[in-house]
Amino acid sequence: MTRSVLETEQKALEINLDDRIYGAFAEIGAGQEVARHFFQVGAAAGTIAKTMSAYDKNVSDDIYGPEAKGRYVCESRLYKMLDHEYSLLEKRLRHLRPAQNFFAFADTVTALNYSKTNRGGGWLGLRFQTSPHSEGSDVVLHVRLLDNDNRLQQQAIGILGVNLIYGCTYFHNQPETLLQSLLDNLHGRVQIDMARLSGPAFNGLDNRLVCLWLVKNKLSEVAICSPDGTPLHASEFLYKHSILIARGSYRPPTLVQQDMIRNAYEQFRAEPDVDAARSYFLTEITLDNLRADGEISERDFLDRADILSALNQTLVISDCLQHKKLIAYFSEYKVPRIGLAMGARKLKTILWETAQHNPDNLLGAFGELFPRNVRFYVYPAREKGSDELLTSQNIPVPEDIHYLYQHLKDHRNVVDVEHFDPDILHIYHSTVLRMIQSGEEGWEKMVPEMVAEVIKSKKLFVGAHFAPGQSTADEKVSG
Repeated sequence: MTRSVLETEQKALEINLDDRIYGAFAEIGAGQEVARHFFQVGAAAGTIAKTMSAYDKNVSDDIYGPEAKGRYVCESRLYKMLDHEYSLLEKRLRHLRPAQNFFAFADTVTALNYSKTNRGGGWLGLRFQTSPHSEGSDVVLHVRLLDNDNRLQQQAIGILGVNLIYGCTYFHNQPETLLQSLLDNLHGRVQIDMARLSGPAFNGLDNRLVCLWLVKNKLSEVAICSPDGTPLHASEFLYKHSILIARGSYRPPTLVQQDMIRNAYEQFRAEPDVDAARSYFLTEITLDNLRADGEISERDFLDRADILSALNQTLVISDCLQHKKLIAYFSEYKVPRIGLAMGARKLKTILWETAQHNPDNLLGAFGELFPRNVRFYVYPAREKGSDELLTSQNIPVPEDIHYLYQHLKDHRNVVDVEHFDPDILHIYHSTVLRMIQSGEEGWEKMVPEMVAEVIKSKKLFVGAHFAPGQSTADEKVSG
């Protein structure tokens, strides 16, 4: 059913006229626009118990406590604000308003400064009740502001805040619709690259699906979740950390893929310009890899996520078909070093496609793909019927980029994975998946023991997620 998109003022007025809800607003920095919408449309006395803005850092610290890292536009500050304001509502007003659902809205956001030397963005959250005596439920967001004007960015925060309160009030039992509604009247102006939904209003909700919905519904190009399924944001858990990323279908992870990951990560951590104590490994699955017959199967996605969780791997879901888009995303958060682990066949495809699609701007195109802090770790492949290994040293490249590619190798933007098991290079994702789906024996020897146990115990990949023989561009493990 098609959902009607209401104007921001109409949403604010509808909330003001709903006598079931009552709450407080606390806004830091650029995010001082949300409460204004409720005042402007009238009947705000029915909704607003309190508004405040602790703009001075010392005042903010006195109210909410100091931040260990001295950062105020951060996740921990948002949670402190929600805890403080919600507890005050309960303490001051519960005995006076026993039949109302309380909410506390908070944001800590920075907008474009006068010199335009920063990028706008920050954190928004809502703690709310669905019945007067229930525990509070939380929706926490990270937003990137895309407007190139300070006033427009502030306006966008105001609209987003209204959308968040309205969505939690009327769509909390339809969490994907709630997320979609956050972009009402804001398409092209913001990206929401982290959302975490918790509490009794979302009982039974798997936040890994929340990450998938963000990317699938184009709220963001990238979403991240931890091995335990908690949504994460790069600005927090990757702060001053280097990362190695391996893109794949993980349908299922195989011995050769895990060998690539293990050896590439050890090599990455041993680099002189990488602090091993401040490094992470990330597995990435793209929407393109999740599509089957044009549709995304949530069950199939969760099957893959279950296995990666068992392997204690952090999962990135992205709509970045081109590697340069993924690199650009993490570069925005000042990640010191970025490594990408891939098979030799995949590198060959990337080089040829980049050269083919950018004949008049090869330097620019390869500059985006290989910034100074990026290094590709190339795992060898063995051509069928041949003992020769395909590596970064002998892959065929277009004549137009022969010297450019040599430059990338000389400056170690492209290196080979030094250690690998040559006896497992014959294993392919597609072969293992076909064997599982057809009930053929022997596939267990092609995957890590833990992976086999999870697949058997949860009966993964045995449904009709994929037609036999179907594959994607990243299907081959060593390619």
